[in-house]
Amino acid sequence: MAGESAGTAGTSKARTSQRTIQKTGKTRPRAGRRRGLGPEFGKLWAATTVSNVGDGIAAAAAPLLVASLTDDPLLVGLAVFAQQLPWLLFSLLSGALVDRLDRRRLVVAVNLARAAVIASLALAIWRDVAVLPAVYAAGFLIGTCETLGDTAAATLVPAVVAPADLPRANARMTSVFHVVNRLAAPPVGAALFVAAAALPFGVNAVAFVAAAGFVALMRPRAAAPRPARPQRRPALRSDIAEGVRWLWCHPAIRMVAVSLCLMNVTLMAAMSVLVLYTRERLGLGELGYGLFLAASALGGLAGALCSPRLQGRFRPSVLLRTGLVIETLTHVGLALPTTVWIAAPVFVVFGVHTGVWDNVSRTLRQRAVPEPLRGRVESVFLMFGMGGSALGALIGGPVARALGITGPFWGSAVVMAVLTAVAWRAFGRHATAEAAGASESR
Repeated sequence: MAGESAGTAGTSKARTSQRTIQKTGKTRPRAGRRRGLGPEFGKLWAATTVSNVGDGIAAAAAPLLVASLTDDPLLVGLAVFAQQLPWLLFSLLSGALVDRLDRRRLVVAVNLARAAVIASLALAIWRDVAVLPAVYAAGFLIGTCETLGDTAAATLVPAVVAPADLPRANARMTSVFHVVNRLAAPPVGAALFVAAAALPFGVNAVAFVAAAGFVALMRPRAAAPRPARPQRRPALRSDIAEGVRWLWCHPAIRMVAVSLCLMNVTLMAAMSVLVLYTRERLGLGELGYGLFLAASALGGLAGALCSPRLQGRFRPSVLLRTGLVIETLTHVGLALPTTVWIAAPVFVVFGVHTGVWDNVSRTLRQRAVPEPLRGRVESVFLMFGMGGSALGALIGGPVARALGITGPFWGSAVVMAVLTAVAWRAFGRHATAEAAGASESR
């Protein structure tokens, strides 16, 4: 899953519109032509598109690389775990640093660092000296960079668009992710890996350099003035505690974070061995694996495109609860079939759910979190989400080894059923309405 920050003040018209959404679940029709999102958002969108090209290519090539080095489910899962582990170790520290540093420049620097790491891995593959420890090390370094870069990048959307435009902006960013990262790029990555194993990683490195260039050209809109900082900065520990405290004191967003953590544990427990599942259970080769990954992107694109309208028509509670049910059924739907003609449609429906869920949860956070705290709160949220992915990747391999390749799917279905029952009441109408309107009280 995956997955994912608005100015501190909006116009009275936007505020009235938001209250209307909370009370009726519907938006007021707007007269005239809808305005664009501006040139700065266009640069951010271009950077996101380019980086997603590289990431999507590598997302298909990396599991194929690991599978070419070992067929042990535990060792395959460890490759995913190595990249997710930094979120457990460094996420909170990275969030505090993001709120202290220039976020745009930080994204540029991190993208260049990621390009260097991936280029080194591509060189090792080209020279035929890549071994599993080197792949694990590269994944860990890339994951460490992501704790800074992804946290900072998540704050750039509300820095370049108005609060009322966040659903549209998030939908466009999510659409790019699903069209490029999940749909178009994975088959290309698999094909490039078949042609030359180092090639997809070289393309990924070049993409990060290009993305850094687009972000460097951005000029974010003026944000609300931050409170004057004392001459002596508070300790990083105090900054981290402030972000954790804010999230924990907002029940709706706290439950979204906890739910995302458990959803990612269950999802990655299954997805960490997906390359083996498609080979052993569905009988697919390298190209078939890439096309199977693209199936969820078709649904993700549909979910992202319809998400703004769904958010205007339904309360967040309805969309979040529906997502929990769909994710539970997804694991059952992947555990049962032995043919891709059944598994692929299940993956498409799962993609629709992720496209909607990501936009709803991201918009809630962006509207609720005060601007000076965005980096820290986002880091806490990402620690829950990506930390859950790390734990899931760690347990997926041993479960598959002990119970068979469908074992992680059955276990995930049970955990998701329990989570759905627990979170159902927490995602009630009043809690999500309170979270969506939190920015109005600031």
